Amino acid sequence: MAGKILITGGSGLIGSRLSEMLIDQGYEVAHLSRSPDKYSHYKTFRWDVQAGSLDENAITYADYIIHLAGAGLADEKWTKERKREILRSRVDSSQLLYKGLQQQKHRVKAFISASAIGIYGDSGDQLMSEESTYGEDFMAEVCKAWEASVWPIKDLGIRTVILRTGIALSEKGGALPQMARPVKLMAGAPFGSGKQYMSWIHMDDLCRLYIRAIEDTQFAGVYNAVAPHPVTNQEFTEALAEVMHKPLVLPKVPSFALNMMLGEMSAVVLSGQRVSANKVLQTGFTFEYNYLDEALESFYKNQQS
Repeated sequence: MAGKILITGGSGLIGSRLSEMLIDQGYEVAHLSRSPDKYSHYKTFRWDVQAGSLDENAITYADYIIHLAGAGLADEKWTKERKREILRSRVDSSQLLYKGLQQQKHRVKAFISASAIGIYGDSGDQLMSEESTYGEDFMAEVCKAWEASVWPIKDLGIRTVILRTGIALSEKGGALPQMARPVKLMAGAPFGSGKQYMSWIHMDDLCRLYIRAIEDTQFAGVYNAVAPHPVTNQEFTEALAEVMHKPLVLPKVPSFALNMMLGEMSAVVLSGQRVSANKVLQTGFTFEYNYLDEALESFYKNQQS
C-alpha cells in the first residue's frame, strides 16, 4: 500500500525521524526545502514560502503530503519580529500548498498537518479534548491561525488531518535534552510551581501516528497527538532524575528567573496543558510508550551515570 510522501519541514526533528520510519515501511519520501541539498538522502523539491514559489513537480509527485514546516519555537528569543515569523511561516506555507493543490492536477489522497496543544492555552489541570475551548495567548493564536490556514484543503476534496502535538520526546533535540542537561549536572529542578501539566509523546509514537493517519482513512479532522498519561512538570523532572540516576538538589526554578532568561517564551515552559488522548485511542491506535518512565528509559537506560 506504500506510496509517495512529500514532507515539509522534513529536515527538522520530527521530519527526519518520520522520514526514516516511512522508508523502513517501504514508502518513497521527498522533502520540500528552501535550499535543496544535493547530498540529501531524499529527493528534494524547492519551495520559497516568502517568495510564494513552489516547484509544481512536488505536488504532482505526491500521494500524501505531511506538513510540518514552521519556524522553531525555542530557537530564538521571541522578539516582535520572531513572533511574526513563527506565525507567518506556518500560515503562509499552508496557503502556498493549498494554492498548489488547487491549481494543479494531482493525486494527493490525504493532507496531514501538524499543530500543537498550545491551542488550549494555559488550561491548568482541566483535561482538554479536541472540542475544548481555545486559549488566548500567543501560542494559542498561532495554532488557531495555523489550523485555519489548513482547513480549506479539505474543501478541495482531500482528506485532511490535523495532529495537535504535545511535547515530542527525543534525545536528539527539542525539550528533552534541554531538561536533561541540568539534571545531568545535578542542578535539575522543576520550573515555576512544578504543578503545570506536561502532555508528552514519544517521538516514535508520534511518527507512528502520522503513518497511521496516512494509512487509515477513518482519520479525518483534529486529533490530540499525546500519550495517554500526562504528568506535572515536577513529576517529569523527578522521573528524569530517577532514570538518569541523579539526585534533584535544587528547589524549584522561580518564574521570574525564567522570565529573565527566556522572556515571553517562558510562557511555553510555565503554562500547562493536560490533554486527552481518548480520540486517538478510539481509532484503535496503540501507544508503544503509554507511561513517561517507559519513554524516558528508552532514551537513557543505557547511559551510565
